[in-house]
Amino acid sequence: MLSGRRLDLLDPTPVDIEIEDIAHGLAFVARWNGQTAGDFPYSVAEHSLLVEALFGRLTPDAPAKWRLAALLHDAPEYVIGDMISPVKAAVGPDYGELDRRLAVAVHLRFGLPATVPDRVKKQIKKADQVSAWLEATQIAGFTVSEADRFFGKPDPALIEGLGIRLRPPVEVRAAYTARHAELLAEI
Repeated sequence: MLSGRRLDLLDPTPVDIEIEDIAHGLAFVARWNGQTAGDFPYSVAEHSLLVEALFGRLTPDAPAKWRLAALLHDAPEYVIGDMISPVKAAVGPDYGELDRRLAVAVHLRFGLPATVPDRVKKQIKKADQVSAWLEATQIAGFTVSEADRFFGKPDPALIEGLGIRLRPPVEVRAAYTARHAELLAEI
């Protein structure tokens, strides 16, 4: 890792996880396999910031630790990349196990439980789907009806004022790291 840490992907430990490595990696990983409109790819870091904001709107009384879990929901992708769902399914259960091990190490590193409660996971997944809908309609070329079919129609009040941001990786990395620090300070 850029931090100098050595991360064993098959047996990751919390002491080898640094937020700067996560933020850097996610800022350079493109969602939608890079097939989006705009001058910059839409990064997993930017997506994660949006998911955390949506999670906050869905569950305004959620403690900061669950908002942090929402921000970190795709953190393993900093080293294993982002794959579209059909590819993940084709790779099989080994991909899911690798993702799970990395997520556990990330959670423990930042004081979260190894496993997020199902009720929280469901809300994060809902925020993730709303984010995907916004991405699909704003930068990935989907019509609203296509996005509704694939991701479900979001509540207009939930997405009011939210939009997709395309920024250089250095800006997204800084925003991700800053949001992480804010949430940690609230825990």
